[in-house]
Amino acid sequence: MRISEIKRTTAETDITLSLNLDGTGVSDIDTGCGFLNHMLTLFAKHGRFDLSVQCTGDTDVDDHHTAEDIGIVLGTAFSECLGDKRGICRYGSQMLPMDETLIAAAVDLSGRAYLGYALEIPTEKVGSFDCELVEEFWLAFVRASACTLHIRQIAGTNSHHIIEAAFKACGRALREAAAIDLSFADEIPSTKGVL
Repeated sequence: MRISEIKRTTAETDITLSLNLDGTGVSDIDTGCGFLNHMLTLFAKHGRFDLSVQCTGDTDVDDHHTAEDIGIVLGTAFSECLGDKRGICRYGSQMLPMDETLIAAAVDLSGRAYLGYALEIPTEKVGSFDCELVEEFWLAFVRASACTLHIRQIAGTNSHHIIEAAFKACGRALREAAAIDLSFADEIPSTKGVL
C-alpha cells in the first residue's frame, strides 16, 4: 500500500494528514475552512484517494496559511507515496464538465515542479473563501510533490463551479498518473531511469 502520514507544525498551522493513494475515496477533512473541506472531499472522492486532514490554523487572520500549508503537506504526502515512481503511468489528464463550466487538468509526475494555472474566477470570494487561494494551494502542492500540473478553464462563469471542477479534474488526473501500469510495473517511466 502506498500510504503516507505527516504531521507538520509551524507558528501558523498545525496539520495532521494521512494519504492512501490506493484507497476508495474515503475522506475525513477538517481544515477550519468549510469551502476547502468541500474541495478536498471532492478531490479525494474523484481521485479515489483515502485522505484525512486535520488542521488548526490562524484563520483569525485569513485562510491563506491554512490553504498553502495543506497544499505543502498534501504534496509532500504524494511524493512520499510515489517513492521512486516505479511502475506508475506518470501522465494523467481529465477534461471535466460541470454545468456551464469546463476544466482541463493534465499532470506529469516528472520530478519537476511547474504549475500552469489558467482559471479566471469572476468573484473575489466564494462564501468567506478567497478565490486567489486556489492558485496558492495548487502552487504549494506542485512545489512539494515536484510535479508538472496544468489547470485550464475552457468555459465557466460560476466561481464555485470553476473551483470545484478544477479540484475534481486534478483528482482524476492525479489518479490516472499515479496508477500502476502492470505492463511495466518494475520500470521507471523515463529514458533517464529516474524521476
